[in-house]
Amino acid sequence: MAVNSMYESLLTLPLFKGLSYTRLSEIVGNTRLAFLKYLPGETILTAGDPCTHIKFVIKGDVRLTIANSNDRFRVAQTIKSPAVISPDYLFGRHTVYPGTAKAIDTVSIMQIEKADLIRLLQTDEVFTFNYLNMLSTNAQKAVDGVIALTSGSLEERIAFWIIALTQLGSEEIVLSARQRDLYTMFNVQRSSFMATLDSLKERGIIDYGINEIRVISRRALRSVLLKTPD
Repeated sequence: MAVNSMYESLLTLPLFKGLSYTRLSEIVGNTRLAFLKYLPGETILTAGDPCTHIKFVIKGDVRLTIANSNDRFRVAQTIKSPAVISPDYLFGRHTVYPGTAKAIDTVSIMQIEKADLIRLLQTDEVFTFNYLNMLSTNAQKAVDGVIALTSGSLEERIAFWIIALTQLGSEEIVLSARQRDLYTMFNVQRSSFMATLDSLKERGIIDYGINEIRVISRRALRSVLLKTPD
């Protein structure tokens, strides 16, 4: 991947928002970077792997799948470059990846080790602000979700469940689970659950089959939860 093309891709990422081309060049020149390439179908990381680096997808598409321990519930999403894979798991109590990521096509990854990222956060105010803003956004998402789960409508609760397990900007989101397991989890009657799915489908937000819910627009689904889009 050409250097200029890589820089242009990185500058579109939220973590590099507001940086000049010159400043980004300085960061790349003064930071230890690792560049990795994965062929279609190769595993980039596995659920439970220690999160020791921040991984930037600078070329290609990645399929990230998060599942529960018995694999009865799975949420898969496509992360298109440029993007970052699960950047909010680098710090905190549990610093392991929540899902398994595989390359859809040929994928180029640029990764920065945690210690080098800390130095970058200490020396660049713009990057630090962007990183804190990302962490705060995710924290606020959790609060919105708790409120939806306790007092919101069924469609708000479904929206939170999917939004909480997917990244901003992800596409081709598929929730795989038996319908019976889902309406049991949400503690509602099947008729109420199906009526809610039908309502979301009629509005062009989702489509669904016997064992999966496919999100047509994550932005529209998030607007169900927040009443305003991303």
